[in-house]
Amino acid sequence: MPDPGDLAGLHAACFSTPRPWSAPEIATLLASPHVFLIRESAGFLIGRALAGEAELLTLAVDPAQRRQGIAARLVDAFLAQSRARGAKIAFLEVAASNAAALALYHQAGFLMAGRRKRYYAAPNGTYDDALVLNRAL
Repeated sequence: MPDPGDLAGLHAACFSTPRPWSAPEIATLLASPHVFLIRESAGFLIGRALAGEAELLTLAVDPAQRRQGIAARLVDAFLAQSRARGAKIAFLEVAASNAAALALYHQAGFLMAGRRKRYYAAPNGTYDDALVLNRAL
């Protein structure tokens, strides 16, 4: 099993809103049935596939190594792994203000399915909406 502390450190380097996940949270998640991890040297993705659906739970890429196709490869691997696990649809949530992630997911074929108003709380006391995206597999 990968070191949850390493994953949590990278997650903390990538996120403030939503808040980064702790090592114990990541360890618990990775021990859950139907959860899978996809890793590259500078990034990782955690997904879950169950009952014909796959959820992209989080994706983190080292900020110093972005714009090199790492996230796109991770998403492609997530889609392939989800299909292999029997999923027919994939979905995710993303902060409405995260333009880079939205571009990545749209390029991968995800479309907007809904909006959760004021879903993410930022450290400065502001809120951001969560966009729910999905795509057929």
